Amino acid sequence: MGWLEFVAAYAVFFASHSLPVRPSVRPWLEARLGSSGFTLAYSALSLVVLAWLIGAAGRAPHLAVWDWAPWQVHVPLTVMGPVCLILALSIGRPNPFSFGGARNDQFDPALPGIIRLSRHPLLLALALWAAAHVVPNGDLAHVILFGTFAAFALLGGRLIDRRKRREMGPEWQRRRDRVADAPLLSASQSGGTLLRVAAGIALYGALLWAHPFLFGVSPLP
Repeated sequence: MGWLEFVAAYAVFFASHSLPVRPSVRPWLEARLGSSGFTLAYSALSLVVLAWLIGAAGRAPHLAVWDWAPWQVHVPLTVMGPVCLILALSIGRPNPFSFGGARNDQFDPALPGIIRLSRHPLLLALALWAAAHVVPNGDLAHVILFGTFAAFALLGGRLIDRRKRREMGPEWQRRRDRVADAPLLSASQSGGTLLRVAAGIALYGALLWAHPFLFGVSPLP
């Protein structure tokens, strides 16, 4: 039953992330839920299914791909700090280059924030999270789980770039060039950035505290 649940959770996860955003389905949902309602419902569904998928991986039969060692625990502990900062600096900010951007019409290429480092910061956070967590979880189910997420994040950026180039036309390259010439941090955005950095640090602490309750294992050595 462990493998059956894992396969079922995987199928539901990918279905829940592909069907609601299809061109023939999303307008129908947004017409009934509203744009904000759709975003909230989609986000909540994604989190619930992701939690189920991670739990199902933990309940799958243990087939070791490599042996566990104490040093491996420090990899996600170290990498999750930057992941939390990336999330805090990117969520809810305009980003016409990727998915999940808010108020994209207000995006200023001269003040791109974290987009100066990555056009797809959420995918970067996902790739780092997955790559870090596969190290101390060397059983087959978790290698499949985190390896798939890392590969999806790395390939997803290229697919989004291709789609956005097609949608935005020459404007995509013009905005990309302006972002490349922008400073990493400007005085006009430093205050908001510091608040987001504080939120990222708080998120890291909250994840350390909640990890045993959410996933049944402590992230600390």
